[in-house]
Amino acid sequence: MNAKFFLPGTDQQQKIFLTKVNVKNFTVLVIGSGAEEISLNFFNEGASKVIMIVEDDDSLLKSRLLLADEKEINVRMMDFDNTDFADSNFDLVFAQASVSNKKRNKIVKEVKRILKPEGYFCVGENISFSKPSPAFVEDIWKTSEISPLFSEELRKYYEDRNFQIIHEHDLSHTLKDFYLQSSSLLKEKSNSLSDQEKSYYKKLLKRISHESNVYLNLGGDLHIGFRMFILKKGLS
Repeated sequence: MNAKFFLPGTDQQQKIFLTKVNVKNFTVLVIGSGAEEISLNFFNEGASKVIMIVEDDDSLLKSRLLLADEKEINVRMMDFDNTDFADSNFDLVFAQASVSNKKRNKIVKEVKRILKPEGYFCVGENISFSKPSPAFVEDIWKTSEISPLFSEELRKYYEDRNFQIIHEHDLSHTLKDFYLQSSSLLKEKSNSLSDQEKSYYKKLLKRISHESNVYLNLGGDLHIGFRMFILKKGLS
């Protein structure tokens, strides 16, 4: 796993997307914290404009610190389900582990509003392999504020919202590396944090440590997965 990708799906979601779609001259919106490297990669691949949005002050501060030398990436704080963008504004909306929550329906509706006709939505979703999930897994979902769909329901969810599915890929195999390496890297990094970064990374480290223990040691891998879709908005 690339050490700059602290997300389920690691660097694989973007790599797979870029093998399918040329983003040259695209206007791109990246939704969610931890996506600084993703945003920069889109710009380096030829996107004409890249905007990243996060939902809280800590994430905004952290992203602006990490992208301080990358003036071409515009980082803003907004609610994902109620943005300030005009209708039909983006060629691509990219969301990696940032819509699998109780606001999913509203976020996806907002994504459709701000996407251009035939624009792309690349989404990576936390999924559940069991229905219902055992209590210790439900605790993970609750702690992380995740509301996963059952794996067999996800495709229908997006088809029902009139997205054309261009590509689907199971990235559950990335979770082991994500939990192993993210936990290790965050612990190492915590020793050299500035005062401004400490509150963000302290919360992140606590959450990832708990999740990794469940996934790696308590059988969580049997119930927790991650899947990406490349979707296309219709003309109407």
